[in-house]
Amino acid sequence: MTEFKLRKYKSTDCSLLYRLFYDTVHTINRQDYSKEQVNVWATGTTDLEKWDQSFQEHDTVVAEINGTIIGFGDMDSSGYLDRLYVHKDYQRQGIATAICDHLEQAVHVPKLTTHTSITAKPFFEKRGYQVVKEQNVERQGVLLTNFIMEKPIFHL
Repeated sequence: MTEFKLRKYKSTDCSLLYRLFYDTVHTINRQDYSKEQVNVWATGTTDLEKWDQSFQEHDTVVAEINGTIIGFGDMDSSGYLDRLYVHKDYQRQGIATAICDHLEQAVHVPKLTTHTSITAKPFFEKRGYQVVKEQNVERQGVLLTNFIMEKPIFHL
């Protein structure tokens, strides 16, 4: 198990998070999506001000080792998990689990939701999420399959 720490997002992280997102989609998600699909999913350009604004509005957590960002995730107040990405060299080391544990425990809602990739679907199924709907999202004329998944939360 890799030793890492979780911390709150800072605006100065934004461009590094976008780079991690881009690299992860183009390497890890490439096993389930075509080159054309990953190119429209992660184009290499984005409005960093909008990303920063959404990260600030959400509960956003960054995982790092010795000051190097290796993963991140964010959830809004309704329990919607928006983004969850882990660096390609740190997959399957408990980082996504730690991020999700933190985010899921921070909200008090009856259910959690996410739109997940083919690649991440087994991870979320292991966490108790269930597929509500399979959908094809169109980006620049290219269809991308993803899944709307939900997880009921039982508060004592």
